[in-house]
This record gives sequence, structure tokens and C-alpha cells, in this order.
Amino acid sequence: MEEYFDILSQCPLFSGISRQEMGLMLNCLGGKITCIAKGKPVFLEGDPAEFVGVVLSGKVQIVRTDYYGNRSVLTVVSPGGLFAEAFACAGVEALPVSAMALQNCAVLLLDCKRVLTGCSNACPFHSRLVRNLLQGIAQKNLMLTSKIRCMSQKTTQEKLMEFLMEQAKQQAKAEFVIPYDRQALADYLGVERSAMSAEISKLKKAGRIDCSGSRFRVLTPDKESS
Repeated sequence: MEEYFDILSQCPLFSGISRQEMGLMLNCLGGKITCIAKGKPVFLEGDPAEFVGVVLSGKVQIVRTDYYGNRSVLTVVSPGGLFAEAFACAGVEALPVSAMALQNCAVLLLDCKRVLTGCSNACPFHSRLVRNLLQGIAQKNLMLTSKIRCMSQKTTQEKLMEFLMEQAKQQAKAEFVIPYDRQALADYLGVERSAMSAEISKLKKAGRIDCSGSRFRVLTPDKESS
């Protein structure tokens, strides 16, 4: 477990918690590490919403599938990232989403009830852990608001540009790497991949963006006219 302490220290859930406290905490919470092969599920939709997950290595993709089998990517979680906490804390019986290994990954699973309930040892880190958990959920709500802005745009091109401009703003630079491949980006935006690829080509020809794989650059008006 100690080999992952550097990664865990980057997780918002463990903000302000020392390495010594972290070791005690994980023992108290009964944390367990599981390794998942690429393409396999960490959780599946319908599984009990009992655990909070922390990605230790690789990436985990959170997806939802509708009645007709259409898949929508909600987010991609990188090492140090937290997932499934909102559903576990909400007390829902079953998960409404699936968590899939986008790469071979290692995941720390924590029993949400043990996170939220003070133990008999009265460990001093519990109140800090709960505060961190609530703050993390609030931050993810802000991210969801950002996705709603993208999804509310009328056309595929408008959705794509809203997403790219938001990424540029968040990363404070015109050139950036997005956390999705092309299929995952199409799923995130709720559009067909072929239609999105066509719009990317149009935007490149119009001089509004440049891209290679997952690396994009939003061009300024001056560069458009040059």
C-alpha cells in the first residue's frame, strides 16, 4: 500500500492528511486494492453503490448506457482521481453508471459507510476526510455544469468548440491535451464520431483549430486571418 502513498497524496480525498495518518486511515477504513485489465469493469451499472474508488494507476472511464444501448462517457478518471463517491454517499441502492478500465489499472476501494461513520477509535482524520469528500463532490458538480453547457449547444460544431474553449480556459493555454480519444470525445459530447470528425476537419480548414490526436490548439482571430 505504501508504494501508492505519493499518488494518494494527490487525491482530494486525502488533502491535508499526512503519510503517517494515511497508513492508519487505510487500515481503519479497510481499504483494498484491486487490479483491473483494460476493457474490464471496476463496477457495472446495477452493482451495489457501496464503494468510493481512487485510481492508483491507469485510467478509469465512467460511462452510462441508455435503454437503446447508446453509450455516453461522463468522465475519465486519472491516477489520484476519485469516482463513484456521489452515488455511494447518496445512498442509492444500485449504480446508474459503469466504471470501465480504459487502461490496465489499479484502484483503491473504500467502504463508503466506514468513510462517513466515525470509528470506535475516534480517529482524528475522520472529520477531515468527510470535509474533503463533500468538497470533492461539490467540485464535480461544477464539472457537470460545464458538460451541460456543451450538451446544450445546438450543433455538433458548437458542442465541440464549447468543449475545446473550456479546455483552453481551464488549462490557461491555447494548446492542450484533452483526456479523451476521438470515440470517447464523441461519447462525451453525445454525437456521432463520424459527424464530429467531419466537423473537426471543417474547423481545421477554416483555421479555427489545429489538432493531432488528443492534442488541440485553439487559434486566435489574428492567426485565423494570417
